[in-house]
Amino acid sequence: MERFFATCPRGLEQVLAAELAALGGGDIKAVDGGASFGGDLALCYAANLESRVASRVLWQVGGARYRSEHDIFDAARALPWPRLFGVERTIRVNVSAIQSPLKSLDFVTLRVKDAVCDAFRAAQGKRPDVDTQAPDVRVHAFLTREAATFYLDTSGEALFKRGWRGQAGEAPLRENLAAGILRLAGWRAPVPLFDPMCGSGAFLIEAAMMALDAAPGLDRSFGFERLANYDAGLWRALREKAHARRLRAGRFPIYGSDKSGTALGMARENLAAAGLAGAVELKQMDILDGGPPASGGIMVMNPPYGERTGDDAELAAFYPRLGDALKQRYAGWTAYIFSADLRLPKLIGLKASKRTPLYNGALECRLFEYRLVAGSLRRPKREPGDA
Repeated sequence: MERFFATCPRGLEQVLAAELAALGGGDIKAVDGGASFGGDLALCYAANLESRVASRVLWQVGGARYRSEHDIFDAARALPWPRLFGVERTIRVNVSAIQSPLKSLDFVTLRVKDAVCDAFRAAQGKRPDVDTQAPDVRVHAFLTREAATFYLDTSGEALFKRGWRGQAGEAPLRENLAAGILRLAGWRAPVPLFDPMCGSGAFLIEAAMMALDAAPGLDRSFGFERLANYDAGLWRALREKAHARRLRAGRFPIYGSDKSGTALGMARENLAAAGLAGAVELKQMDILDGGPPASGGIMVMNPPYGERTGDDAELAAFYPRLGDALKQRYAGWTAYIFSADLRLPKLIGLKASKRTPLYNGALECRLFEYRLVAGSLRRPKREPGDA
């Protein structure tokens, strides 16, 4: 059994672990930023093809304890790199660390690259070229206080790059974070889903793909296709099985609106690129003025916040109006609001039933849950611990 590590946006580790378990992963251990798991080559391929929340799937190829950069070089040099990929492949080395005593990760990166190249030169008399922009093979080293672990990236381009995004708004939400938020919201078709600030459509597209049972990696290539152990027949069989189970596109109770016609145009283009034209109902509307598309369901939104786009004073005036609109017109819905603006729960004037910490890259955010039940929406004036 091989060991793998799947990375994901921070806060979605348990969602990722559940996905890996459903795919047949063994000995799954969720940690900050991802989950380790065991399995065979077929599971590695399936995780890349099927995971909606993973960012990358890394294959563990070695590891050792260390005290210096020289120890890390020796450990990397001892690994059989020429048996893992061909010398004609371009490479890139990435090093990350938690509590490592070493002063320069850039120097460690250089030493790992030298070790890989030296292994090839000793075995074949030539070395692979380095390409930091679009490498064929990505080598990852992860350092803790005492141990170095080496991985090959089986994903290539990050998994949130599904292959459909042509147009992005001012601050697009990554696809795997959008999918993870839908999982945390507990949404499943045919429950109505509504994004009233849909932007370029990430929530809508991920929801439609879930409703179709469409594997998110069907329309892209992967790093494992450039490794020496690549099994083309196995990969073809997995893709054919995923293609066969995908439902035919139809209209789902998935709704999106935005006050910007430009944003809706981007959403339409992205839906078409994903093969989902007509699967989602779009409407130009300001949430402060319009009403719900159904009598109840799940609402998800990623409103502007100061770190993204908005002016602080403008947002401070917007949030109370948003709370009033939800209270007055959306009873029967459960709203999930994703934001890095921790003033939101105070200004929106509604009582959050749940607050889930999430990260959008390095930016700390919250997913606020509001159960919009008529007659009990306004929260008390002050609650202990409110942001």
